[in-house]
Amino acid sequence: MSAKHPIIAVTGSSGAGTSIAKDAFEYMFRKNGIKAAVIEGDCFHRYNRAEMDKLSAEAEEQGQNLTHFGPEGNLFEELEELFKSYGETGTGQRRFYVHDEKEASQHGHPPGTLTAWEPLEEGTDLLFYEGLHGGVVTDTVNVAQHVDLLIGETPIINLEWMQKIHRDRAIRGYSSEDATKLILSRMYDYVNYITPQFSRTDINFQRVPTIDTSNPFATDYVPSNDESYSVIHVRNREKIDVDFRHLLEMLGGSSMSSPDTIVVPAGKKVFAMQLILLPVINDLMEHKNK
Repeated sequence: MSAKHPIIAVTGSSGAGTSIAKDAFEYMFRKNGIKAAVIEGDCFHRYNRAEMDKLSAEAEEQGQNLTHFGPEGNLFEELEELFKSYGETGTGQRRFYVHDEKEASQHGHPPGTLTAWEPLEEGTDLLFYEGLHGGVVTDTVNVAQHVDLLIGETPIINLEWMQKIHRDRAIRGYSSEDATKLILSRMYDYVNYITPQFSRTDINFQRVPTIDTSNPFATDYVPSNDESYSVIHVRNREKIDVDFRHLLEMLGGSSMSSPDTIVVPAGKKVFAMQLILLPVINDLMEHKNK
């Protein structure tokens, strides 16, 4: 952690909603004149799309799994080095994973490829990470120790699977069977490298549907925000000093489920995120300026 060069990380599984949180943070940064170095976690994938498809198929033939959730498919050491370097000097190296044609036109690389490493822009106020492994810890790597504010984004597991299947079908052209197979192949790495992060976070946002999601593999429908609630658990009350009474007044339809957990309509999650986390961001900036 670094008072002079703070790091904020939003971590969550594929399809969990981290991109929505990223939009909310970028809005808060713009509104408050904060210049952030934004890092998308996919840039630390070890392989491009073609290489990953080939190597994961070979691993499957050998009875093994190679996934984007585990260390074999990612550059955990380089991710920790970026966080460490930024905390110490405000600098570091990044690259981009090109997902689609829109990003291809921006970066001059075809979809599914990785750009060359490049230095971060100079003079940023903080580093903001959004991706799979903002709080990952292994026997050799501890990314979480470098993060000043760690946020978890995770729907309940059935909803996460529904969102994953829906996105893979709509964006990547997968069949439901292919998407389900991918979920199963990732399960070991999911249990060992994704979910443990949510016990290291300062706050977790978990979307919970209010309609039947008993069989996530047999439906094309993903519950909307109007059919969901967001369970917000403040794990670190020393770092995030929340006035829950004020939140209940500001967020209609909300309720407390425990002394450190508020339940809000999912459509108000972004507003709740701003109310809760903007004071924390301002504190980080105040300590930085001192």
